[in-house]
Amino acid sequence: MKTTPITANSFQLTRLGLSNCFLVQESDGLTLVDTGLPSSADDILTAARAIGAPIRRILLTHAHMDHVGSVDALVAKLNTSDSPIELAASARSVPLLQQPPNKTLEPGEPAGEIKGSLPGIKSRPNRLITEGELYGSLRCIATPGHIPGHFSFLDERDGTLFAGDALVTMGRLTISGFAPWFFPLPNFGTHSKSTALASAKKLLSFPIERFASGHGQLRSGGIATLRAAINEATT
Repeated sequence: MKTTPITANSFQLTRLGLSNCFLVQESDGLTLVDTGLPSSADDILTAARAIGAPIRRILLTHAHMDHVGSVDALVAKLNTSDSPIELAASARSVPLLQQPPNKTLEPGEPAGEIKGSLPGIKSRPNRLITEGELYGSLRCIATPGHIPGHFSFLDERDGTLFAGDALVTMGRLTISGFAPWFFPLPNFGTHSKSTALASAKKLLSFPIERFASGHGQLRSGGIATLRAAINEATT
């Protein structure tokens, strides 16, 4: 697993050159944003030790396998009676994290199948995040479309958006459902392209400086880059 510094506050962890999760520094330790593919736990813990801070909490963008694959292994390794690990997710993600997942659509959600691999997890979230709240240094922003319950997280200290699969940064910044031909995986797993596009437009109102997504390299350019991705999706 490759560790790449993003800013003074965060690090990108990349496995197999394709799947990213992130460590974000807070005053009491680290927040892990997503857990990557299965069997990533030991590499993530090694990266945290190299940074020199403990992982205090795990924050999930959404329920797809490549984002929750190592949740249970990490919870088992990190949970102690003296210092229980906090596992945070959106309330809408909870039924999709069950084993087996409950893929029933909720009122107001677009029709269509909830796609992608949903293996569920044995661990139960003990902290439910809500739209607009500040979770440590991370502003929680609901960005459904790729999948119901998807959230992105903006580090308000430096403008880094941890976008999960709401956005894709393979080659250039694109929106899930509109990812480039050479990396179609996010498109196959996207529930509603129109909702994903609406979520991207919603992000225009936030002070974003750079994009850290579940797939691809860090992308700079802020709002101008996001606007270009939206224009590409709508032309």
